[in-house]
Parts: sequence; C-alpha cells; structure tokens
Amino acid sequence: MIKKPEEDTVEIPSSINILTYNCWGLKYLAKWRSERLTAIGRSLATNVPTPEVVGLQECWTQEDYLSIRKQTRHILPHGKFYFSGIFGGGLAILSKWPIVESNMVRYPLNGRPTAFFRGDWFVGKGVACASIQLGPGRQNMIEVFNTHLHAPYEREPSDSYLCHRTAQAWEIARLMRGAVERGHLVLGLGDFNMVPLSLAHQLITTHAPVQDVWRVLHPESSLGASSQPAERARDKGIPSARYNLQENGATCDSILNTWRWGKQQQKALFKGEVIAVDPYALDPRAKRLDYIFFGNGSSTSSDSAPWRIQSAKIGMTERHPSLNCSLSDHFSVEATITRVPKSQTFASDRLPDRRSTPEQTNDSALRALTNASLRPTLYTSYNASPTSSLLPPTLPRTPSPPTTNIPSSSSPSTARLPSGTYTEILTLVSIYKNREYRQRRLRLSHFVSSVVISIICFTGIWWSNHAGVSFMLVLVSTLNFGAGVIDGLIGGLFVGSELRALREFEWEMENAKAIAQQCEIRAELAGTVGAQDSHNNYLCLETRDDDDKMGPEEGKENREVEKELWEKVRGSEEYGGNEKIRKGSIGVT
Repeated sequence: MIKKPEEDTVEIPSSINILTYNCWGLKYLAKWRSERLTAIGRSLATNVPTPEVVGLQECWTQEDYLSIRKQTRHILPHGKFYFSGIFGGGLAILSKWPIVESNMVRYPLNGRPTAFFRGDWFVGKGVACASIQLGPGRQNMIEVFNTHLHAPYEREPSDSYLCHRTAQAWEIARLMRGAVERGHLVLGLGDFNMVPLSLAHQLITTHAPVQDVWRVLHPESSLGASSQPAERARDKGIPSARYNLQENGATCDSILNTWRWGKQQQKALFKGEVIAVDPYALDPRAKRLDYIFFGNGSSTSSDSAPWRIQSAKIGMTERHPSLNCSLSDHFSVEATITRVPKSQTFASDRLPDRRSTPEQTNDSALRALTNASLRPTLYTSYNASPTSSLLPPTLPRTPSPPTTNIPSSSSPSTARLPSGTYTEILTLVSIYKNREYRQRRLRLSHFVSSVVISIICFTGIWWSNHAGVSFMLVLVSTLNFGAGVIDGLIGGLFVGSELRALREFEWEMENAKAIAQQCEIRAELAGTVGAQDSHNNYLCLETRDDDDKMGPEEGKENREVEKELWEKVRGSEEYGGNEKIRKGSIGVT
C-alpha cells in the first residue's frame, strides 16, 4: 500500500505536556472575570514547559474562550468549546495536534433543578470528549476526557450530592476504560471535586483503568484537608502552604490563593494593599480536587510504544499583574508523559499498579528528609505549637485501598474493587433513593393540596361581596396553584427521571459487587490469603477462557472443580443474600 506523503513526514512526539485548569469564569458572578481569563490566556502562552494538551473548566462564555484561543493559537492551534445545558458546561479542550472527533456526553445524574442557586443542573455537566490525532494511523490517537463533577456543598458523608458525584465518576470511568481497550492513549482531565482515595476516586482508578498522575509520583500525598477524618487518621499534622503545593498537590482552598481569603483581607487587597503570604505558614484547608488521569492504551496495542509519567507539578499560582489577585480560585495541574521505546518496556509498564511500592515510599521519604534540611518546617503536629513543630522523621506508607489489581495479561475491564466498597456505594444510593421518594411524595402532595386550595379560593370569590377580599383570594389561588404545578412537574417528571437513572446505576453497582464477591469466594475456597492475590481473584473471570486453552481431560477436570466450588458457594450463608451469587448468573461487564 502506498502511504500518503504526509504520513512519512509526521513525527510522533517523544513527550506530551498536559495541563488542566479551572478558570472560575462564572458570568456576572466571578469578580474581574474578563481581566482574569485574559491573563490566564497569557499565562498559558508563556508557560514552561509549553502545554500541548489543555483541559479548561468553568470557561463559561465563548468570549473568554476566544480570548484564550487568540493568545495561545501559536502553541495550541486546535481547540473545541463545548455546548451543553441551559447556560453551557464551561468545558474546553485545546491541543497542539488536530482534533479529529469530538462529542459531549451528559451525565444522567447531575443535581436537581430546585437548587437553582447552585446551577449544576442548569449547566448540563458532562464529559467533553476529544480524539486527537498524534500521528499516522489509528494507534497514534489520544482520547481526552475533560469534566467538572458536581460540586460538594456539604461535608461528606452528609453531602446530599455525593451519590450524584459517585455516579458521574462511574460514567467517566466507563468512557476512559473503553478508550484504553481501544488501544489509545487516554487522558482524564478536570475538576473532579473529590479527594484522593474517595469512593469516586477509587471507581475511576480501578474501573478505567487509569493512574492518578500525582499519586503515582507522590504516593504519600495527602488524602484531603488536614482536618478531614482520612487525613487526621494518617497523623501527619498540618502542612505548610509550600509543602501542599510541592508534595500534596493541593489545587483548592490554599492560603496562597487570594480568592480563599477572608472578607477583610480581600477588601484590603481590592483597595490596592499589597498582602504577602508566607509560603511556610500552616495551610490546614488546602486539598486536591483537580486531577490528571493517565491510561496507557499500548497495553492492548502492539503497534505503539507505551508512555510513562515523567513529572507533575502545580502551576498557575502567580497573581494578576495589575489586580494582584490570583488568576482563579484553583491552581492548575501540569504533567509530562514520555514515550518509551518498545525495547525498554516490560509488562509492568503497561497497566497501572495502584499500590505504592517500597521503592516509591523510600524515594518519597528521602525527598522529604532532604528538603527538610534545606527549608523551614513543613508540617506541624495537631497538638504542637507552631514554634515547636517538627517535620516527621519518616513518611510512612499511605495505605491504598485494597483494590483487585489485574495481571498485565488481563483485560483492563476486569479490575474490581472489594465487594465491601460496592456495598458502601449501594448503601449511599439506597439512602439517596429514600430521600427522593420522600421528596416525590411531598411535592405531589403539595400539587394536590394546591388544587384543593385553589378550588376553595374560587368558591370564596363567588360568595364574596368585597373587591379587596376577592382580589386577595385570586392572588393566593394563583400563587399557590403556580407553586403546586411546579412542584407537581418536578415530583412527577424530574424526580421520576432521576430515580430511573439511580436504578440503572444501582444495577451496575450490584452487578460489579456480584462479580467481586464471586472472585473473593473462589479465592477463599481455593485456600488463598483473602482476595488480594490478583491471579486468584480473576480465576472466576478466566476459568472459561482457560478451558478453551486446555486439553479435553484438563478442561473436564477444571469444570468439575468449578462445579464443586459453586455448590459450596450456593450454600454459603455469608453470600446467600446475593441473588446473583446464588443463581450463578453474573454478567461480566
């Protein structure tokens, strides 16, 4: 076959610089929006290293998007602004290479229209998808998924939108998993509004499967703000602002960000007063909400060399040159991945290992100890005074969730979390469903009562001889009936739609839980040490494939063992409550 002339001249890059940034570009609400986003465009254009794939969130207006495009066109000639919802999704993707395909995938669960003052439902949040042609051939393709998950308005686990955010994480995980299985390089960018190792985070890193770039390079990084239970349990103390940027990857609520200051400080800043922040001051509220996820599609493609994570950093921390405010209420996450020649790759490079290795742990501790001798104290114990604080002498390993890791030869889609994690998600869904059922009954009851009240008011008007009384009855009837109709529409239509989406998500979680339980039972009955051995975990998924590879006698013996195990499984009290386990009818997704 004769190649096209341009295919011979296309040089596939050896590295890719990636950047994700929440611009905080809310129209009419974000202060100095136009000035800040113009400065963001300039910052992107002069950033080092030069960004080559960029995902933007909360870039709500095309005016701001075009301003950024104008300033970055010489380094990012290709771009797409995504339209979604009533007011727009605020998502955009910029690229050095051509965007050959693009679409916007809406989340089935995305807030409630009654929370109009929050706006998540009205902007139609979803995933901005783009296929970027990196070189000739379908194997040299990057699939980029840019998103902004539902915002948390309350502390977990009392956050009423936690169920929606977890379902959204599941949706984007499925999209990224499909791209990995197609053999493409996968990048997941965005403001995920979640902390590391949360339910949403575990779903993404297990089911996609992709790696959290920052956590790969910084396995001991924080699990949230220092006041949150998960972080307090690690007993690491309160980090400094600089440590949060360099080691914890904090992108939100940092004391270095002027939009997170108190009202008095902001007033002084807006009046022109120059306020400096000590980078070694304690920073208790900072946390990581923005992520770059990376999936090496070459695990299923033999035609391309795999990619490795080279570096990651927090950027866009500078202030506006004239306004002296931060460019946004978030900082950016930037990463560089490099292409590895096939001759230098191993099976372990192809799929993510979500466990922190001893080598990574020692390197992390060494970096901390080395840096400690070069700078002031970075951590303070909760019970210690700032003057007597000490850096912990070692950085103990952060316990990662006990995920069911897959062997390098297995399909990425077979990774599963422990069944207990799915139980936790199902409990969350059940609680939220009960809440919505109550809301539905209340709203429909309000609609019925409004009809009754309106009838009573019109009857009163019929018998009333006073114009003022009649006017008040008409006003009450109209307002009451209008509110009742709105509640009736929400309760009858929207809540019904939401409950159907919840039932779909619930089924998928039940199915995933059933598969995880099947794996755990087989591992237990096979005499393994729990469900942590990946090969034994996936015996339940690989048995039938192995039968095809074995001879007639070996396959028959294998099936007999499987039948014996299933007899024990069906009689197991521990798993007897699961209908799918009892019947043995589990669909592998």
